Amino acid sequence: MELPLDTPVRRDLWTLDPGVLFLNHGSFGACPKPVLEFQSRLRERLEREPVRFLARQLEPLLDAARVALGAFVEGDPEGLAFVPNATTGVNTVLASLRLDPGDELLTTDHAYPACRNALEARAARSGARVVVARVPFPLADAEEIVAPVLAAVTPRTRLALLDQVTAPTALLVPLARLVRALDARGVDTLVDAAHAPGLVPPALDATGAAYATFNAHKWLCAPKGAAALWVRADRREAIAPLVVSLGYGGPRPGRSRFRQEFDWTGTADPTPWLAIPEAIRVLEEAVPGGWPAIRARQRELALAARERVARRLGIALPCPAELLAGMASLPLPAPAPGAPARGLAWDALEDLLYERYRIESKIFPWTGAPGGLLVRLSAALYNALGDFDRLAGALAEACGVPQEAEP
Repeated sequence: MELPLDTPVRRDLWTLDPGVLFLNHGSFGACPKPVLEFQSRLRERLEREPVRFLARQLEPLLDAARVALGAFVEGDPEGLAFVPNATTGVNTVLASLRLDPGDELLTTDHAYPACRNALEARAARSGARVVVARVPFPLADAEEIVAPVLAAVTPRTRLALLDQVTAPTALLVPLARLVRALDARGVDTLVDAAHAPGLVPPALDATGAAYATFNAHKWLCAPKGAAALWVRADRREAIAPLVVSLGYGGPRPGRSRFRQEFDWTGTADPTPWLAIPEAIRVLEEAVPGGWPAIRARQRELALAARERVARRLGIALPCPAELLAGMASLPLPAPAPGAPARGLAWDALEDLLYERYRIESKIFPWTGAPGGLLVRLSAALYNALGDFDRLAGALAEACGVPQEAEP
């Protein structure tokens, strides 16, 4: 059974403000009410007897959550370590690497800015340098992603940080192909899979990557602060958490060093991690067909939405459909003289959409766009096709696009 595109699906699950059209699930996600209620019950249990919960009960609860998450992302749960966000996962791997002056850290110009910052900071401390492969957007096919990355590899390349789904341009990166090619050149890959769970199957084991990090609070719809780092078995000995705590100094029988050090880095609220299995279950049971149907509906809605928005703005589609999942980005036209968006930076245009039109949408700076900006469309279950018609109208008015621009 196909889920409809013209009406929201299970909008009742979310507490989103009915006075705001929320089209930016890709930034921070939105957590369903039943999952928040589950997390609240966990917090009540924790506060009723904190020592019992944290010192005696937490370890097996984390183990169970890891097993459930590992099955969902198709990765060995022994390689999973819970972290508060994907950026922390990136920083954890970078901090554990031995780098010498002149070594190179490779990424693309589609990388998430926070992760690019982490690369730059690590390179500055070690004397290494960041190499940025220029991937065009618009682009014609996946080869335009693969070729620039592989062309940027040198004998000094130590690590490639690659997105599974790029944040600004929403492109599906041909990850398995790139990982194999980089591995053949002696280069490990760190996958920034921040958007992947719930949007596409991350298939961690199958990609062959050395490392991957992802958020569960985005498309998996877990509470904020739910994320994980995954490390391949042959790389775990070298990776340590950013905080040295009680687990340091040797494993207990039946617990690996990796497991022991990552499972306790100090007192924190573990309930976002423990609520991940509940988020998986709630959405699996919310619609006929479960997660496969959710992913398919998100993708179909994103593709239909970009057609509508592109047509209204009079712009060409910037990439083939096979490079997209449940998000799609479009280059905005240059605003006409006197148009409200004229001269606005990305954040100011986001504010304009929110304040004038009550639309929450994501705008990115992008030098390859006529107006220097991209709009990213996020197609969540609670969104419908008409929502994007409203966004298209607001963007057309803000950019001064005449009605005749629509064919």
